[in-house]
Amino acid sequence: MTRTDITFDSAGVTVAGHLHLHDGPAGPHPAVVVGHPGTSVKEQTSGLYARRLAERGFAALAFDAAYQGESGGPPRGLEDPAQRVEDFKAAVSFLTTRSEVDADRIGALGICASGGYVLPATASDHRIKAVGTVSAVDVARQFRLGADGTQDPAVFQAMLDAAAQARTAEARGEEPPVLALFPDTAEQARAMGGEHAVEGFDYYRTPRAQHPRAASSFTWSSIDRMATFDAFAAVPLIGPRPLLMLAGTRAVTSWMSVEAFQRATGPKQLHWIEGASHVDLYDRKQYVDPAVDLLADFFTEHLGQAA
Repeated sequence: MTRTDITFDSAGVTVAGHLHLHDGPAGPHPAVVVGHPGTSVKEQTSGLYARRLAERGFAALAFDAAYQGESGGPPRGLEDPAQRVEDFKAAVSFLTTRSEVDADRIGALGICASGGYVLPATASDHRIKAVGTVSAVDVARQFRLGADGTQDPAVFQAMLDAAAQARTAEARGEEPPVLALFPDTAEQARAMGGEHAVEGFDYYRTPRAQHPRAASSFTWSSIDRMATFDAFAAVPLIGPRPLLMLAGTRAVTSWMSVEAFQRATGPKQLHWIEGASHVDLYDRKQYVDPAVDLLADFFTEHLGQAA
């Protein structure tokens, strides 16, 4: 395997990525752009899936979202849905310039929050020929409604109050506060968000997968940018291109994959990974292996045989 550090422009922001290639024939190869979960970086689950797809002969590009990880852009820790969609399109543009890649055989894969962002990106960019998701989440729905869809609406209204106050502070020349994303302990995480929050804490805040560039906070302006975003509104435009969605049978977020799937108009598949939670599909081998098998078969069917 070969991993090349690359950069590309995304709406004026320099985005950093890793291009994974199999040490085989020179190509050109079918390619897959892989987006990471919210708060994550390319060295975590998106990099894992990119490497596994590269092992199957695909050119696979994992990248850090603008304003996060090794990518550029102030303010740091901004989660801007419009920019995250643009990042996918810019990654596709980058791949079309590479001699290793067949520009007519490019797919996209989104994990967690990127599983939401990849849908409008695909809907509006016909260069993406097939799209897959793993543990797909519309990050706006998650903040508005909670991971399981049952959050008290007052919670998000209070967050919008805080976002407004942060914008006012910044306008007055003050240092705006930030939204801390993780508590200090697993017990605090459980009290805040149950087992789903504990699993997120275990992945991001312990030696299991923690990374120094993974976001520990968002700007509060991220919240009002999310408020009116709808990752699923454009799903009908993906057809007639194919869609594959993977979700764990224990994932509290799976209702979002079901909702997106129901809106799809073209060829579509929803596969359940037995026994997996949302976060299990980030890195647990017993769940990632069947997910990669399904994704590789899907992209091979719709992008053509990899090297």
